[in-house]
Amino acid sequence: MEPEAGTNRTAVTEFILLGLVETPELWLVVFALFLFAYLVTVGGNLSILAATWVEPKLHTPMYFFLGNLSALDIGCITVTVPAMLVRLLSHKRTISYEACLSQLFFFHLLAGMDCFLLTAMAYDRFLAICRPLTYSTRMSQTVQRILVAVSWASALINALTHTIALTTLNFCGPNEVNHFYCDLPQLFQLSCSSTQLNELLLFGVGFIMAGAPVVLIITSYIHVAAAVLQIRSVEGRKKAVSTCGSHLTVVCLFYGTGIFNYMRLGSEEASNKDKGVGVFNTVINPMLNPLIYSLRNPDVQGALRQVLVQRRSLM
Repeated sequence: MEPEAGTNRTAVTEFILLGLVETPELWLVVFALFLFAYLVTVGGNLSILAATWVEPKLHTPMYFFLGNLSALDIGCITVTVPAMLVRLLSHKRTISYEACLSQLFFFHLLAGMDCFLLTAMAYDRFLAICRPLTYSTRMSQTVQRILVAVSWASALINALTHTIALTTLNFCGPNEVNHFYCDLPQLFQLSCSSTQLNELLLFGVGFIMAGAPVVLIITSYIHVAAAVLQIRSVEGRKKAVSTCGSHLTVVCLFYGTGIFNYMRLGSEEASNKDKGVGVFNTVINPMLNPLIYSLRNPDVQGALRQVLVQRRSLM
């Protein structure tokens, strides 16, 4: 159905989010699982933030970036999951057009920030292991803040670009989104105008957002691997591998699911798979990140124990 000339650009005022399951009997089970995941994710990432705040040994560039990553994880899951939990409780699956755009904007803002922040963390590891003598000057507090500020600015441009481009599309029905949050691939399928330019924009910007950081991360770790092989101390090698291994695990999880989701547009039959990828992007990854960093890092473990001891002493 084509929109009539002279009418609003989109006739759709709200979308229906079909969610993960369409059987009402399973909604309570999904609610319980996602509420648990949300509480674990927020609690775990707040613990990382508290640990990096109270432990002087963690007042280093690497943990400064890790603290920012934890804040991003909290934001990423908060953008999607609480709204889904409210819909499950109220049995109301609709979301307004404006709220859908807002959710999409903030999701891509935080996801874009993740791309650049993981790259900054790889650069930090490169300097720490390959350029230890100049590390303190090359990764000063000013440089850290500049890297974070530039990351936020780039992520903001990315999110605004996709959100503004989406507003040029016409939505005149149907309005059922086969997902549990608003995202570009699913909304493209509902547009009654051509999405070719939007898809090319998503692919092109996504290639820059993912391709450039991946190349920089791989280049950094090639140099890191060469430097680690030259370390004679077994303990020194273990420490380098431990800190880099945690970061590489997070990078693989983040970019693997992101590339799968956005680099294969035009596949309508993959919608149900997209839900699984969406769960991984918005719930599993943010929940795993604090576990990956804390379980493999004795400094973080010690700081977390200190936070817990202080909390008990205040009770």
